[in-house]
Amino acid sequence: MKYIKIKNLFNKIPIGKIVCVGRNYAEHAKELGNEIPERPVVFLKPPSSVIYSGEKIIYPTFSNEMQHEVELVLLIGKKIKDADEKVSEKAIAGYGVGLDMTLRDIQSELKKNGHPWTIAKCFDTSSVLSDFILKNDYALTLNEEISLVINNENRQCEKLKMMLFPPAELVQYISSLMTLEEGDLIFTGTPKGVGKVEKGDKLFARIDNIAELSCIVG
Repeated sequence: MKYIKIKNLFNKIPIGKIVCVGRNYAEHAKELGNEIPERPVVFLKPPSSVIYSGEKIIYPTFSNEMQHEVELVLLIGKKIKDADEKVSEKAIAGYGVGLDMTLRDIQSELKKNGHPWTIAKCFDTSSVLSDFILKNDYALTLNEEISLVINNENRQCEKLKMMLFPPAELVQYISSLMTLEEGDLIFTGTPKGVGKVEKGDKLFARIDNIAELSCIVG
């Protein structure tokens, strides 16, 4: 079982489901040749895909193009279904930074054939998590900057306010599709600048005042 690690707390919360949002930054949608969505694009990842800061991302043998996607991750703190925006905001218990590693060559082939993205998104070590800061300890403003540096080169950098669908709106929408429960995580989408990683690359992801993580591709 995989757990959520909370800053300054010893107790760990079991990870429930991992709900991911695609195309939540307009410039990222454009860079991949996708239309800007009218509603959030939602998919799932299994808890078995999770590793933590300091661990190694394993490059799958069946892909030649693994890409990085840095994201704000929301921790859900209580069970909700068909929630309004106020309840959805209260259901967010904390924040972290994560990497949604993606096999872009596999994803492109699957999309071309009208198949789900599962193989491209759910492989072992594809979800990298930082420690989480509780919402009671930090008030998110969306003026925070999210960034990813690889081998000392800036790859992704954007303000969280550039999200098309902000956190509470995402939680509200997802709760209309499925029940959200304590320990569920929501990856909120990545800004522009995604690109290929190679074995030996050192990744450092950060969100101002919230969290950071580092890992290496193996």
